Amino acid sequence: MEIDIPSQFDVLVVGAGAAGLYTALCLPESLRVGLITKETVSLSASDWAQGGIAAAIAPDDSPALHIEDTLQAGAGLCDVEAVEFLAQHAPSCIQSLVNLGVAFDRHGQAQALALTLEAAHSRHRVLHAADTTGREVTTTLTAQVLRRPNIQVIQQALALSLWLEPESGKCQGISLFYQGEIRPIKARAVVLATGGGGQVFAQTTNPAVSTGDGVAIAWRVGAILRDLEFVQFHPTALTKPGRFLISEAVRGEGAHLIDDEGRRFAFDYHPSGELAPRDIVSRAIFSHLQRTAVDLATANVWLDMRPIPPDKIRQRFPNILKVCQHWGIDVFHQPIPVAPAAHYWMGGIATDLMNRTNIPGLYAVGETASTGVHGANRLASNSLLECIVFGAQLAQIQLPDWEDSQLPALPAREFNTDLQEWQNQQTQLATIREKLPRLVWQSAGICREESSLLSAIATVESWRQDFAALPLSQFLLALHPNEPVKFHFPDVDQQVRLWSETGNLLDVAYLILKSAAFRTESRGGHYRLDYPHPNPDWQIHTLVHKYLWSKSPIVKS
Repeated sequence: MEIDIPSQFDVLVVGAGAAGLYTALCLPESLRVGLITKETVSLSASDWAQGGIAAAIAPDDSPALHIEDTLQAGAGLCDVEAVEFLAQHAPSCIQSLVNLGVAFDRHGQAQALALTLEAAHSRHRVLHAADTTGREVTTTLTAQVLRRPNIQVIQQALALSLWLEPESGKCQGISLFYQGEIRPIKARAVVLATGGGGQVFAQTTNPAVSTGDGVAIAWRVGAILRDLEFVQFHPTALTKPGRFLISEAVRGEGAHLIDDEGRRFAFDYHPSGELAPRDIVSRAIFSHLQRTAVDLATANVWLDMRPIPPDKIRQRFPNILKVCQHWGIDVFHQPIPVAPAAHYWMGGIATDLMNRTNIPGLYAVGETASTGVHGANRLASNSLLECIVFGAQLAQIQLPDWEDSQLPALPAREFNTDLQEWQNQQTQLATIREKLPRLVWQSAGICREESSLLSAIATVESWRQDFAALPLSQFLLALHPNEPVKFHFPDVDQQVRLWSETGNLLDVAYLILKSAAFRTESRGGHYRLDYPHPNPDWQIHTLVHKYLWSKSPIVKS
């Protein structure tokens, strides 16, 4: 169905997970907002978030304790001001979600909000909706967005690049691929809320849409990025296709992590055992499998839910129960096969408390951004919270006046190449897309060291050159942002998306590998076999601006 879209909006929001949806809702209703999503409005990593959303609302809890736990998990790299802002605004943001209709679990006669404990939290402070909290939040937010007359949702559309005004360097819109054509869309501000980049790793809990698009398109126009080496590997992904995440909350409720012998081996690595911070549990599993497994790529340990009362499993984890049943696993009588997988990217586009980047008119929210909240390792259930707390800030957005009312209409360019060349190009892209995540998983996964990082960087650089030499790359990268393009090929939607995502993943892989090689220490989600300890000299942020890597002090209040 052809849907006509305007050539300009007041604000364009790219991405429709929790961050993008909530941002769109919080923007003043007087503004015309375009919400762009690669898929339909119901497919994002937020939708897959099971554990919950953290907030200090219990009588025995306080924002001060939430701050302390977040700083502890962040291993010395959190910006204190950002963490304070997050924890202090958490209770009121939870209330806003309840007011919008999010049905969190409740208990007791008073129907108080139910709170659970997750790893590295000192109090029960994680709100949940059974084990599909993310879906409950995004479904509710989507319903609200679709009711708003000022928000136009543009589905199955792809932001290919950002458009900067050459003289001022201000962001003034994007090049959008939509319904088989590329068209310029102008805006007074662009908000990137495209989520993470988990698809750059062979093992990931992220959905197929998580290809690091926001980070890549922002980097290419000169946005400053921060702490890209810090990736959180979730310790317990189901070792079946799709790497379904078995939430932290399962261990919080009493499940045990055991090896083939039935031994709770995590206590060999940390006194908290399976409730230690995620990076420690992931490394414990990885190290244990290295010692005991024949093939690391297919090996697993076991998550035993039998210590949890059966009624509690049914009530608290219905979705996990359903998925395990689908794979023929009876959680009441047998353990679940699990192994670590890339889960959350702490690094991203550097932003301030108002979500501003170093490029005027360009904002970033959610996993795409680096607010300073997560430091070197995110505390469980702070990510959905960050989407909401920081998304709310855009209610106060200050927009410049339109400099001119209408874009000069340029004639559409046409991309032509013979069918054989087009098919060769698609084969090349598909090959890179298959090989790249394996390379990054092996060299920049849970354990890293210099020689494999440098070797992977060289390979990725050569693939980036191959990519730039493709006829489609040469044509699209030479376009003026204001030029529309028409294609005359079969399957053009799928193939342009493959081209765009492969280019973004190559950039993201390059950025993560270079950042991991740059930081010669271990801290949080970044672990170097050749530098296995934290180094106080490295208690600083890694900044990336174009091809320059540098160090920047953390903000202590």
